[in-house]
Amino acid sequence: MKQRYFSPIVVVLLLIALHTSAQSLSNGFMSGRKHGSVSISTTQEWYQQVYLVPEKVDRVPIFERIQIQSVNLFANYGITDKIEAVVSLPYVRSEGHAGEQVINDLGYTNVRQGLQDVTGLLKFKAYSTVLGSSVLNLLGAVSVSTPASNYKSEQGLEYIIAIGNRATKVSSSGIAHLQTASGVFVTGQAGYSLRSGRVPNAFLAELKTGYAGPSIYVDGWATMQRSGSGTDILQPGFDGFFPATRVNFIRVGVSGFRPLAQGFGLVVGGSTYVAGRNVGKSTAVTGGLAYNF
Repeated sequence: MKQRYFSPIVVVLLLIALHTSAQSLSNGFMSGRKHGSVSISTTQEWYQQVYLVPEKVDRVPIFERIQIQSVNLFANYGITDKIEAVVSLPYVRSEGHAGEQVINDLGYTNVRQGLQDVTGLLKFKAYSTVLGSSVLNLLGAVSVSTPASNYKSEQGLEYIIAIGNRATKVSSSGIAHLQTASGVFVTGQAGYSLRSGRVPNAFLAELKTGYAGPSIYVDGWATMQRSGSGTDILQPGFDGFFPATRVNFIRVGVSGFRPLAQGFGLVVGGSTYVAGRNVGKSTAVTGGLAYNF
């Protein structure tokens, strides 16, 4: 049987699956009609320092330090050459390191786990033009995310290790993608996310640059979020409900790809927060196996 090689477009879509908690699910590439991918990836994430107001602290309140393991299922499919659907579903395990006395006296638990939020996204190519030897594509994306299980995120310091904020989110974004003939590309996107309940709405943006070749893919990226409102942890107005806090951050990362055989490929990546507000200064490493068709 003739060996199948990954196209650069499919490689990018598979790498997106590694960073669903950090990167946007949308990007500047399209998989093409009746083409797509399915992947499973795992992320190991940890932090001890927290970006609080007015300054960063060296220990997570109550839980000292936190480790997060997640497994993510991801699939994308080209409905047409200009419309694509994406689905993502992570299982998350969040573990703190509170002392035994704290656990016994307060009745807390050091572990929370379960299916987090299922996300569905539709992306469409709105415009394309040739600029010299490069191609500029303008795209749009809309997505809906909602809890996939009955995990808890309620009032109280014990929910520092909650696996999500139990909000339904409706988001939209505009994307500009410049692809050069050499394989080098630059993608920028910006959008807005509406969240249910007391979770603040947020502005989202991302910048990515890299190289997409026939069998090699590498990129570097930076993503940011800025909440429109919200409280600050342990500051006046905070009532112990963490999803209502103002979460701002800048996170940077890198991704890479190595083809294996018969349509399968290995993807890896890493990322870390470099600035934030009401968020842990986490570092993450990821890896996954994917199949394209």
